[in-house]
Amino acid sequence: MKYVIAVIGLLVVLGLAYLASNNRKQIKLKPVILMVIIQLILSAILLNTNFGLIITKVFAGVFEKLLEYAASGISFVFGGLANEGEAPFFLTVLLPIVFISVLIGILQHLKILPFIMKGIGLLLSKVNGLGKLESYNGVASAMVGQSEVFITVKKQLGQLSEQRLYTMCASAMSTVSMSIVGAYMTMIEPKYVVTALVINLFGGFIIASIINPYTVDAKEDILEIQEEKQSFFEMLGEYIMDGFKVAIIVGAMLIGFVALMAGINSVFDLIFGITFQEILGYIFAPIAFIMGVPWAESVNAGAIMATKLVTNEFVAMLDLTNIQSEFSSRTIGIISVFLVSFANFSSIGIIAGAVKSLNEEKGNAVARFGLKLLYGATLVSVLSAVVVGVVL
Repeated sequence: MKYVIAVIGLLVVLGLAYLASNNRKQIKLKPVILMVIIQLILSAILLNTNFGLIITKVFAGVFEKLLEYAASGISFVFGGLANEGEAPFFLTVLLPIVFISVLIGILQHLKILPFIMKGIGLLLSKVNGLGKLESYNGVASAMVGQSEVFITVKKQLGQLSEQRLYTMCASAMSTVSMSIVGAYMTMIEPKYVVTALVINLFGGFIIASIINPYTVDAKEDILEIQEEKQSFFEMLGEYIMDGFKVAIIVGAMLIGFVALMAGINSVFDLIFGITFQEILGYIFAPIAFIMGVPWAESVNAGAIMATKLVTNEFVAMLDLTNIQSEFSSRTIGIISVFLVSFANFSSIGIIAGAVKSLNEEKGNAVARFGLKLLYGATLVSVLSAVVVGVVL
């Protein structure tokens, strides 16, 4: 039965992308089918094999060590602030982002990260039917972040068509920054974080290829990566501050969104006898069902999905942590993979603002297709969840 639902889910996701396509005649089916198959294979390897278990353990082990190192710095500054046996969310989940941000900066400065991103991007361009720039951007987004990635290609922004710009923005919204992966791993199982990181990359290309098909002229497909000339210690200071800003911003957003959601839920419960999240749960329940969530669990799952869309993934992950005892292990896996992306309303402003700071005209273009961008990125999350539902 789960395979029938998976096929229906796949057809629904691709069908919804097809309905929003700006040029249906130009859709290239071969790369789309190939990438869906790759998603299925990679998901099966990562979740159902010993090899995948080893990869996940190594990945999780690395981040566990990084979080330990980060804890030493946090303890030096904030030691004694927490009560014995308690672990404040800000200290244990958000502040380690500062240390991981520094490591990313060092790898950038030593030109290790740009080399990896360019190499993987070139390989992906052979598979996805898109340009080298789009492929590089998809990989880079997952490593340096959805706003920072545009700095690395700022020289080329002014020359990009809206079609290419949409694909690049869609990749940025469909992935997550490596700097906050450790934070996710403290809330959901590392194997689902790793799986989502990998298959979302292909999912972004799949949905963009359907919603926004085009052909890149070989003469225009030039990859120029902008690198800022800084001393080592200038770079360290910049990445330390950037990481701290991310931690503070995420913390502030959590305070605002969690408080707002609690207030709205209370008002709806008082007036209608049902919370706002429960209403959203019923709206999103059919989507959860085609992702492979049992119908009995679909309303609660739908509420978490909707929370992620209207707030952010951190708020939704906290909700999942609080009620995961009500879900089967398969549902937890499917929802966890859905949550690992930046597909939410606030990301429209973040990406449009990042591009506008580098090129005002292109930033305005991103703002114009912002809702279509969120639509596509949400379909990527649903597609990844459907694929994982097949192998779990």
